[in-house]
Amino acid sequence: MLRLVNVRKSYVEPNGNVLPVIDIESFALAAAEQMVLVGRSGSGKSTLLHVIGGITRPDSGEVIVDGQDVAHLSEPQRDRLRAQKIGYVFQTFNLLPAFSALENVLLGMAFTGQRADPARATALLDRVGLSKRLSHKPSMLSVGEQQRVAVARSLANRPKLLLADEPTANVDAGNQQNLIDLIRQSCHDEEVALMLVTHATEIAAQFDRVERLEEINRVGAAV
Repeated sequence: MLRLVNVRKSYVEPNGNVLPVIDIESFALAAAEQMVLVGRSGSGKSTLLHVIGGITRPDSGEVIVDGQDVAHLSEPQRDRLRAQKIGYVFQTFNLLPAFSALENVLLGMAFTGQRADPARATALLDRVGLSKRLSHKPSMLSVGEQQRVAVARSLANRPKLLLADEPTANVDAGNQQNLIDLIRQSCHDEEVALMLVTHATEIAAQFDRVERLEEINRVGAAV
């Protein structure tokens, strides 16, 4: 499902120095597999997710998602592949405040260029426990409910891969476990591969596969 080969990413600092961030020789995630990525702050976790998701182009290497090399696609092609095959759960939710929960999920479908499916959007919101909040805008929802809308939106287009970047970071402690269970069960039901980034050791301990970025990333210094 996901394969990285000699993926490198650097940034140029204001003084002109090149700052290496990612240098991964080999990494793979199987279809429907679930894993956690952990690492110290500044180790490049979010950068790696952006590279995998086609948000950021790597300097070199191959980023294969469901048989397509994201790294060598044009920006419009990367946008299309991300909309069709990659779900993304951000720690800041990224919901549109002027739209209802249902409309936010439907808008997530619109980026594929295909007709939105209200029945699926409604079913997803029902799955995450928001069947009575379809018409509620984000300001009318709790933080935990907003993140549940984000989870439903991430699955709207039946992706092959879901990237979750610290999804519990802004959720209160009482709802963190419920959210993780929801993401994992949803990915299991939809046969979606999951890469979840977290700092929480108690969450990481629940996964059979846990990777430390510092162990697969040949960039040794904090970035």
